[in-house]
Amino acid sequence: MAASTARRTSRSAATFRCSECGWQAVKWVGRCGECQAWGSVAEVGAVTARTAAATSVQSPAVPIGEVDVTRAVARSTGVAEFDRVLGGGLVPGAVVLVAGEPGIGKSTLLLDVAARAARSGEHGERKVLYVSGEESAAQVRSRAERIEAMARTLYLASETDLATVLAQVEQVGPELLVVDSVQTISSAEVEGSAGNVTQVREVAASLIQVAKAKGIAVLLVGHVTKDGSIAGPRVLEHLVDVVVQFEGDRHSRLRLVRAVKNRYGPTDEVGCFDLSDIGIVGLADPSGLFLSGRTAAVAGTCVTVTLEGRRPMVTEVQALVTRSSLATPRRATSGLDSARVNMILAVLDKRAQAPIGGSDAYLSTVGGVRLTEPAADLAVTLALAGAITDLPLPHGTIAFGEVGLAGEVRPVTGAHRRLAEAARLGFTRAVVPPGVLGAGPVPDGLSVLEVATVAEAVGRALHEGVRR
Repeated sequence: MAASTARRTSRSAATFRCSECGWQAVKWVGRCGECQAWGSVAEVGAVTARTAAATSVQSPAVPIGEVDVTRAVARSTGVAEFDRVLGGGLVPGAVVLVAGEPGIGKSTLLLDVAARAARSGEHGERKVLYVSGEESAAQVRSRAERIEAMARTLYLASETDLATVLAQVEQVGPELLVVDSVQTISSAEVEGSAGNVTQVREVAASLIQVAKAKGIAVLLVGHVTKDGSIAGPRVLEHLVDVVVQFEGDRHSRLRLVRAVKNRYGPTDEVGCFDLSDIGIVGLADPSGLFLSGRTAAVAGTCVTVTLEGRRPMVTEVQALVTRSSLATPRRATSGLDSARVNMILAVLDKRAQAPIGGSDAYLSTVGGVRLTEPAADLAVTLALAGAITDLPLPHGTIAFGEVGLAGEVRPVTGAHRRLAEAARLGFTRAVVPPGVLGAGPVPDGLSVLEVATVAEAVGRALHEGVRR
């Protein structure tokens, strides 16, 4: 009886953990309850209850009004677009996770940040330690020379052992630490190979502890999985202070950096970069990259103004509609949400009587940018309508607005910010949802056409443009 009870106690004390995301359960299941992966849950050991007795206080609590706020002041990295995403710069003791696909430019950007930070100290320079677990120090230096990221106080180390990395931090005493990448560092105190759930959690926790204790800003490079999510346990995203996502088409030079989580600033800022053979350069005004540069009006194209964070960017949408030779017409998109495009096609067919049935539809954005904002619906609608009727919009026209299933055009946020950006770039005509004219002054040189329905937008925007 006692032996049976002991076996039940031992069995119930075991814990099971998902190797993909770190989710834990008290019993084995075939499918992870967090990431929904099959066959990834395995037994990892017994659950032990840890308790800690009270000890002497080293840093007593102080009234909130007496807390020194200067320790939380952000310091510029020297890269203006990266500072924009971080909320002004790096805060001492902050831990930033930079995630993105392989080859998208994470290491290039952080090496440039490390070199600029080393040259931007209060007395002309400050110590920065760059730890590479994927490349040798010679490889990193070769890239640094190519992108002109050399600095006298930038220290390089090629290490994969956590204890050695911590020893390097003690010896150099840097103000900024860059670890590329967190999945390549392992601890001898923890079982498993580098990159697994336990190792990533242990390495991240140790680096965060050092960052908070010594006031060192830490930049961690993180890999992503096939579906684009950050690899490793989700607890890693919860532990760090800032999570930055690198986005962009591998075949395009444009790179977008956006903050997914930020304890020190907003999460609606986006940084734009141009990745080339000589390095990565911030783009303070990227709107021109998303326009085709034509001077004549072409059927099936429409320009919209999208808000990436709080930054307006002018983007062109192109559509091609042609007779289909297949029983089921083909719908192909690049840079647009295919489900939303199919909805707009259905609205055009039903609410505007557009002859779309039996035709293939191809849609794309210019410059490799991806449009996910509903404000681009009206531009997609007019581009499709122009491709169907072979009628171009008048030159210098932009359009923005959300399209509903009832065929109505709904208002969007930041309308006057979008109009101001369009006027700045020389656009003269805007097709917008109703109510924009009464909300405030319209920029000089820009005429506004308010449309309430899709049918009205197609009829007035296209046919009035033809008459002109």
